[in-house]
Amino acid sequence: MTKLADRNAALAARDLKHIWHPCTQMHDHERIPMLPIVRGEGAWLVDAEGRRYLDGISSWWTNLFGHANPRIAAALAEQARTLEHVIFAGFTHPPAIELAEELVRIAPPGLDKVFFADNGSAAIEVALKMSFHYWLNQGHGEKTRFIALTGSYHGETLGALSVSDVALYRKTYAPLLLTPILAPSPDAYEGEPGETPAQVAARRLGELRTLLERHAHETCAVIVEPLVQCAGGMRMYHPDYLAGLRRLCDEYAVHFIADEIAVGFGRTGTLFACEQACPEPGRRGSVSPDFMCLSKGLTGGTLPLSAVLTTQHVYDAFYAEYSAGKAFLHSHSYTGNPLACSAALATLAIFRDEPVLERNRALAAHLARRLAPLRDHPHVAEVRQTGMIAALELVTDKATRRPFPAAERRGLRVYLHGLQHEALLRPLGNVVYFMPPYVVSEAELDHLVDVAIAGIARAVAD
Repeated sequence: MTKLADRNAALAARDLKHIWHPCTQMHDHERIPMLPIVRGEGAWLVDAEGRRYLDGISSWWTNLFGHANPRIAAALAEQARTLEHVIFAGFTHPPAIELAEELVRIAPPGLDKVFFADNGSAAIEVALKMSFHYWLNQGHGEKTRFIALTGSYHGETLGALSVSDVALYRKTYAPLLLTPILAPSPDAYEGEPGETPAQVAARRLGELRTLLERHAHETCAVIVEPLVQCAGGMRMYHPDYLAGLRRLCDEYAVHFIADEIAVGFGRTGTLFACEQACPEPGRRGSVSPDFMCLSKGLTGGTLPLSAVLTTQHVYDAFYAEYSAGKAFLHSHSYTGNPLACSAALATLAIFRDEPVLERNRALAAHLARRLAPLRDHPHVAEVRQTGMIAALELVTDKATRRPFPAAERRGLRVYLHGLQHEALLRPLGNVVYFMPPYVVSEAELDHLVDVAIAGIARAVAD
């Protein structure tokens, strides 16, 4: 072994001695070594041996403008010399004030209040509690339940898991979870033969209406991931569903929670996914939820931070003398952290100063062209794409759409093939997906697609 290889192996061994990694069976890493990453360069990660890996998944969907982005790094360095943290109860600071003002400026209309937390799951917890507490303050304590979509994922704290529909998690932690009311997903892949995505959305809205007729009296909110159910397999649906959902929530007096944690900040082609749904047929504008949860790309992938945006109307339901007991009861030690807020401000400044969305549209079109031939692949049931998210559904038989058994094993083959060929791809079961940083080039997209095609051939070989 070279000295560099010795260093790689030594770091991996030190890792396994003490670290317990997330969403990982640690036993697997007795035969598949951990990869020690020592630095990042734009869309690339570099390990201790100097090998590079094109980050095709934006490091769990967080990194928008490249690793070690100089503009964000400079903002962090400057803030670290000024104020690293301060309690956010009874105190405030300029980065949080400026970030709240900027988020309200760019958000869908009506979202005028910002509550900070420190990660995506926490944002979901805030929205769920805030919705419930709003109804309690309004004299409707009977509203204690939530409607979520089948196949949904909203995080892994207990409240967030309670409104998620991932079988493994629910089976394992069921005794600890609330029981959601599940509405059929408008996932276009599950449509009837010949049914358009818009028709699937309309049919599913009808089924949601039936649920609300039965359960609105006990329901606080409907929570959805707008346009793309990411961890559920990059399932995509028509924006008409969001417009119809907004109307149904108004009609039946329940809240609409938009989980834009993974799909916000330009990922779907617009700054926020909700912008792609018109409030009423023939009207221009964005659908506005009652709560919008943001995280991941908010800081450009540098530091944990989340925000829940809501309305003046919701805020007013909590506004009273402290002794009245209406105050919202939620806090984190690092709420509104100045370093994270400064990173977020630098990230949003890039959107403001550069043609990010226009460039993303060109990159998305190039990715679509490269993936188009795979529509004829005998083991690809669907190629789907929403902006800078694209996915391939692998199946044993294209006609029946029967998924591969032991899907995780097939995905592992794609993952390992990618690492051997300078690409980080991390399939979701039968779904190979692309979610790269916005600084990726067309040539780098070509590399990701070429590696994925070869990895798929390896995965379906037997």
